[in-house]
Amino acid sequence: MPSRRTLLLTSREIRSLLTIEECLKAVEESFRAQGRKRVLLPEKIYLTLPDGISDFRAMPALIEGVPFACGVKWVNVHPKNRKRGLPTVMALILLNDPSSGFPLAVMDGTVITQMRTGAAGAIAARVLARRNSRTLGLIGCGTQAETQLSFLLKRFPLKQVFFWGPTEANRREFLHRMKTQKRLLRPSPSIEEVARSSDILTTVTPSRRPLVKAAWVRPGTHINAIGADAKGKEELDPILLKRSRVIVDHVAQSCHSGELNVPFSKGLITKRDIDATLGEIVAGTKEGRRFPEEITVFDATGLAIQDVAVASRVYRKAIRSQKKYRTVSFL
Repeated sequence: MPSRRTLLLTSREIRSLLTIEECLKAVEESFRAQGRKRVLLPEKIYLTLPDGISDFRAMPALIEGVPFACGVKWVNVHPKNRKRGLPTVMALILLNDPSSGFPLAVMDGTVITQMRTGAAGAIAARVLARRNSRTLGLIGCGTQAETQLSFLLKRFPLKQVFFWGPTEANRREFLHRMKTQKRLLRPSPSIEEVARSSDILTTVTPSRRPLVKAAWVRPGTHINAIGADAKGKEELDPILLKRSRVIVDHVAQSCHSGELNVPFSKGLITKRDIDATLGEIVAGTKEGRRFPEEITVFDATGLAIQDVAVASRVYRKAIRSQKKYRTVSFL
């Protein structure tokens, strides 16, 4: 008789179970399954709160062929949490056995969200950026900037990392947090300088106005647009999007709540401007970078298949471990 107890995993336990390489493999597996149409992936459900800037999101998914990759993530975004001493993004993941529906695990989803987002950026850059890319630009220097840098370093031998934050204090804090990479880091007082200096440019802000102008981006640049993950958010000049080859993680989500959402709502961008999904490129049904001077943009909205793929790997590693993790019986 299979166990009828549900595994409980904290953020600390997940960090001990999940490496960057394992996360990269799980997320790439989820994109490949998506490209082969082997996933069930409804759009995110948003519950926007009365303050207009905070929300909850329900994200269900299933991946065929991956053991236990079935579940839902319940995640919040509360920008004012910095003043409360709480993360601005927190999440829980409920993992189910798809054959019976039994709740296999309830686990922290905050660490998984951070890491799978970093993995998505690194995977997109691997297939879309020039192979000789050596400089990275970071617009924003919060927690996700740190994660994006850590994951990209696993795929590119970066020589310099230019970064911008809204205040000098933000930039100093980022330098302190990333002191092991200090030799690479180049703080900049302007977004323009970062954009003009980058082979790979990553935007990780909650901006509601374009920050990166088309004129600042060099031919051959790859851009990971990470920050825009809800209606009204945008980081890139719509002219830049029109000049670029646009790749998305999910067409409907990108138009509703990704980098494309504002220009799409104004009729400046249509679905015809989307060239491919990252899943199609990873699965080999669409090509990656086509020529050296091409400007590519990856619009990352975040997919539940990434969450359940990583959660499945964490769960399987935990139950194989000799360590005793906490469980609870709900039946």
